[in-house]
Amino acid sequence: MIAADQPDPADSELARQIQDRLTRARQRIDQATAAADRPAGSVKLLLATKNQSADAIRCALLAGAGLIGENRVQELAAKGPALADLPHQTHFIGQLQSNKVNSALSWATCLETIDSLRLAQRVRLRCVARPVPLEVMVQVNTSGEAAKNGVDPAQAEDLACQVAELPGLRLTGFMTVGPLTDDAAQIARAYADLRQIRDRVVAAGGSLADATELSMGMSGDLEIAIAEGASIVRLGTAVFGPRQ
Repeated sequence: MIAADQPDPADSELARQIQDRLTRARQRIDQATAAADRPAGSVKLLLATKNQSADAIRCALLAGAGLIGENRVQELAAKGPALADLPHQTHFIGQLQSNKVNSALSWATCLETIDSLRLAQRVRLRCVARPVPLEVMVQVNTSGEAAKNGVDPAQAEDLACQVAELPGLRLTGFMTVGPLTDDAAQIARAYADLRQIRDRVVAAGGSLADATELSMGMSGDLEIAIAEGASIVRLGTAVFGPRQ
């Protein structure tokens, strides 16, 4: 939280730069949404805040952003108190180790990176007493890259069915990280694969009917992701500038 004798970062040059980039990012999203013949406002902007200071994130929130995503539990816990006075939601979008579940749940409103039943069960044990189920997504490794986290696409539907039945959790959709390539067709295939997984799961109905979200696409490929059905795009450098 900002001390009373310190200037609000919203008045700084940093704030003006972030506001300008945020405006341009929203314009890109709006243009891509229209080009894909999708309803206006159907794609949410998630700010990927890895390595960003609490001041920079405050600038974005004060400029109208409402959804942020952290990759590391340590950063999540460190920045949480400094942002607690501003209305926003926080998704966890990094690899979650079982021994850090408690710390993550203190600040995250959604976990996008459930990639095993074991992890989901560990999270569920911490959520059964919550008045409202915790929102979670299944992370799928649609690129097949060894360095990427996520369940194999062939196992994604079974995992989604298992997660959706766990008390204390609410499956809201799927997440993937696009392949590291400049090949637009390859990127599009990876995102289309996730959309098809989502469509098959949602068609099963019941506790799976709400798993409609597709968190995919980043600063370099958001247009491709939106064309393939993304409902959440995760932008970092497009709003905060190059990472330090």
